[in-house]
Amino acid sequence: MRFLSLQSHVAYGYVGNRAATFPLQRLGHEVWAVNTVEFSNHTGYGAWRGRTAPADQVADIVHGIEALGMLAKCDALLTGYVGDAALADVVLETARKVRAANPKAIWCCDPVLGDTDTGIYVKPGIDVFFRDRALPAADLITPNHFELEHLTGRKVGTLADALAATRLLLGGPRLGGPRLALITSLIRADAPAGQVEMLAVAQDAAWRIATPLIAFPIMPNGTGDAVAALFTAHWLQGGDVAGALEKAVASIYAVLEATQAMGERELQLVAAQDKLVAPARRFTAEKL
Repeated sequence: MRFLSLQSHVAYGYVGNRAATFPLQRLGHEVWAVNTVEFSNHTGYGAWRGRTAPADQVADIVHGIEALGMLAKCDALLTGYVGDAALADVVLETARKVRAANPKAIWCCDPVLGDTDTGIYVKPGIDVFFRDRALPAADLITPNHFELEHLTGRKVGTLADALAATRLLLGGPRLGGPRLALITSLIRADAPAGQVEMLAVAQDAAWRIATPLIAFPIMPNGTGDAVAALFTAHWLQGGDVAGALEKAVASIYAVLEATQAMGERELQLVAAQDKLVAPARRFTAEKL
């Protein structure tokens, strides 16, 4: 399959396109990476160098791919971190172009806003863009626990809370919202301690999967970016939500295990690349 990926880029570390591209390539897929920022490292370090890509530059690169006739061969658009509100229209226009060229292509929108340990780390207005314009137009959305709460204005403490908030984002079939949501990094009060969950929620069904919580001094960034890419690829390839969830979770868990064992802060995607394809441990998705 072929993916057009509009996400951030860092020279050092693995977030955005650096976290999504290699796993997809290791699974045998083509990735056309268009970078929305060019940073030395991700912002979790507190200091970085580089700049946000100008909106016209991102649009021009997409236009160049379009001019080659490649958008008709694009199976999925991945979008994530938007460094500046000026890029919002470029993201939406890119989605329009991809769908016009290939109506079967899907848009996976990861509404990157922040996390429980950092709070919001994007510029003002980006959250409104995702909530009001991007998410309603996407096919698949992949917020984490913090983003789910922020986008819906609801506190998510239980499984029932998580399902209700997610269905609010999906909007209902009559409104023509996303077909599917993947909620990552879910930790709820009514679950056993020491585990973390993901939820895959469609309009008429939902699945839950849990793994042991791997402890880090500082949790690696980029796991959500990698999971969004892995899940999208498996879902597109097999059409099975539960199967895609199980495969994506098994792969990222194996990478996190390797990262912890090596004592690294950055995801060890290259060192653990074989585990992306054939993880040793499997987890079962429970239909709710």
